[in-house]
Amino acid sequence: MTGKYQAYPEYKDSGVEWLGKVPEHWEAVPLKRLCSLITGLTPPTENKENYVDDNAGYPWVRPEDLSDNGQVVKASKYVSGTGWKLLRHVSAQSTLICCIGTIGKVGYADDEVSTNQQITAARFIKSPRYNFYLVQSAKSMLEEVATGNVVKILNSERLGRVKFISVPGLEAAKIANFLDHETAKIDILIEKQQQLIKLLKEKRQAVISHAVTKGLNPDAPMKDSGVEWLGDVPEGWEIKRVGYACQIDNNLRTPIDRQTRMEMIGKYPYYGPTGILNLIDKYNVEGEYCLIGEDGDHFLKFQEKPMTIHVEGRFNVNNHAHLIKGKGSCSTKWACLYFEHKDLFPWSIKQGVSRYKLRKESLVDIPILVPPESEQEFILEEINKKKFTFDLIVSRAESLKTILKERRTSLVSAAVTGKIDVRNWKSPEQNNINKEDAV
Repeated sequence: MTGKYQAYPEYKDSGVEWLGKVPEHWEAVPLKRLCSLITGLTPPTENKENYVDDNAGYPWVRPEDLSDNGQVVKASKYVSGTGWKLLRHVSAQSTLICCIGTIGKVGYADDEVSTNQQITAARFIKSPRYNFYLVQSAKSMLEEVATGNVVKILNSERLGRVKFISVPGLEAAKIANFLDHETAKIDILIEKQQQLIKLLKEKRQAVISHAVTKGLNPDAPMKDSGVEWLGDVPEGWEIKRVGYACQIDNNLRTPIDRQTRMEMIGKYPYYGPTGILNLIDKYNVEGEYCLIGEDGDHFLKFQEKPMTIHVEGRFNVNNHAHLIKGKGSCSTKWACLYFEHKDLFPWSIKQGVSRYKLRKESLVDIPILVPPESEQEFILEEINKKKFTFDLIVSRAESLKTILKERRTSLVSAAVTGKIDVRNWKSPEQNNINKEDAV
C-alpha cells in the first residue's frame, strides 16, 4: 500500500498490537476517552403503537441496516412518537457498532437515530468521520475482544477499554476527506460489478425459464396450454401436475438438531432447503432426487437464487425440504431444472415476517410441462452449457468485487493507522483550482 503513497518521516511503537507502529505525534488511548458510548433499546413489541409501518416515524436501526462497507445507515424499521420517547437518541455523525452477533459491523449516522440493544453508538468528541473509518478498520480486533461461545457479545465497558488512536484534528479531517474521496471511487466500481452480477443472474434465469416453457426450437408448433400464466407451449409437450409427474418421498426426511449433528461428523451430506448444513456419519436417502425448500424466505429470491438442488448418491434431508423424484416420462433432472427459478410464491402460505411455507398438498397441484424424453435431454445439455458460461462470468465478477473490497479495506486501514501520509493530499477539484490560479 505504501508504494503509491509516502510514509510518515518518524514512527513509534503504539504499544497496541492491532495498531502497530504509528506516527511519532499520534497517541494510543482507550476508546472511552475519545467518545461517549450509548447502547440502544427495543421498545416493548407487545405494544403495536410503538411501531409504524413506514418512514413516517423515527428511524430505529438494527444490525441488518449496517452495510459491509460501513456506509451511511438507512433504517428499515421505524418507531412512533410513543416508541421514540422510550429510546436513547443518537446524534448525527455518530458511529454505530454492532456489539452482539456480527461484532464490528459498523455504520455512520448522518441524522439523529435510535438503535436496538445489539448496537452501541460512539459519539466522538472530535473528528467523527475519521474515527468512523478507524472503528471500521478495527473489525477483526473487536471480534477477538468479544466474549461468548454461541453468540459473541462486546459490552460497552469492555469496548470502552479497547485502545484506539488520537490524531490531531486537522490531520484527522485530511485523512477523512482522502478516504471519502478514494473509497467513493472504489464503491462505484464495486457497485458496477454488483449490477453486472445482478443482470447476469436475471439473464440466466430468463434463459432457463424460456427453455422449460417454450423449448429451444423457435419454429416448433405451439398449442394453448389452458393455463393462463403458461400461455402457449410446444405442441408435443404434456401438461401435468407435480403429483402425477413426480413422486414425493418426504417420509425419508430426517430432522436432526444442530448439536446432535455436530456429534455425528462423517461423510454424508445433511441438506436443508438451500444447501448442505453438515456432513454426518449416516445416511437415510439413496438415489437421485430434486430438493425443493418447504419453508423460509428463499421463495422471494427465485430470480437470483435457485429454488432446487439436484442430489445424487447417499445423503440426508431435514424436514424443511421436499424430496422429489421424477417418474414416467419426467426425469428428475428435468423437474429440477423446471423449478430452478420458478416463482413458487403463489402456492405458498405466509408464516411470520418474510417467511413462507410450500405445503406438500400445494406442491402436488403445481402444473409442470413435460417434453418428450429426448427433448428433455437436449434442453438439459444445452442449458447446462449456457449455465456454465453464465456462472463463469459471474465468478469473475465476484472475484473482481472481492479484490476491490480488499483494496478498500487495506486503504482505510493504512490511512487511519498512519501507514501512509496523506497530509499533502488534494482532491482533483482542488488541483484544478490551483492550476487555474496559476494561469
